[in-house]
Amino acid sequence: MTAAVPGPDGLLRCPWGVSTADYLPYHDEEWGRPVHGDRALFERISLEAFQSGLSWITILRRREGFRAAFAGFDPAVVAAYGEADVERLLADPGIIRNRAKVLATIANARALLELDGSLDELVWSHAPDPAPPAPKTLADVPAVTPESTALAKSLKKHGFRFVGPTTAYALMQACGLVDDHLADCVSRRQN
Repeated sequence: MTAAVPGPDGLLRCPWGVSTADYLPYHDEEWGRPVHGDRALFERISLEAFQSGLSWITILRRREGFRAAFAGFDPAVVAAYGEADVERLLADPGIIRNRAKVLATIANARALLELDGSLDELVWSHAPDPAPPAPKTLADVPAVTPESTALAKSLKKHGFRFVGPTTAYALMQACGLVDDHLADCVSRRQN
């Protein structure tokens, strides 16, 4: 039952947002803010998939390495990756070198290019309406919702991998489909 805590400037924030200096700008400037565009959402889906089983800080600290390794998450470029690219990625110390996740990222780029419509439309069609109430503590923040389960099912139906309901909910949080900043968090009032 962890409520908002003061950050270095005395303003209340989600506890995870002040747990390390690397989280503070991500919490304040990115997490929970609406993200649109197929390329931006492809990047977020890819990073959330790589995060599976790891802490987000591990991915956040390697985000620039991921961007370099995956051509800025340009889906057309990533979709064309072959076995030599897979081997290159598996040798890249700037990313998480997990074969299944690398292959899923390439498959997801291909799935994105085959969509009838945009990834943006697909993802945002699963935003809850009405928006859920502001969580007061971390215990009030779910790991899975009916909307994230439906989003994961829809993404899988279109050929996406590593997109289970928990990963889909993390995507929804990070991309602003839901605002899970705690009720007293300064960032909640800014979204």
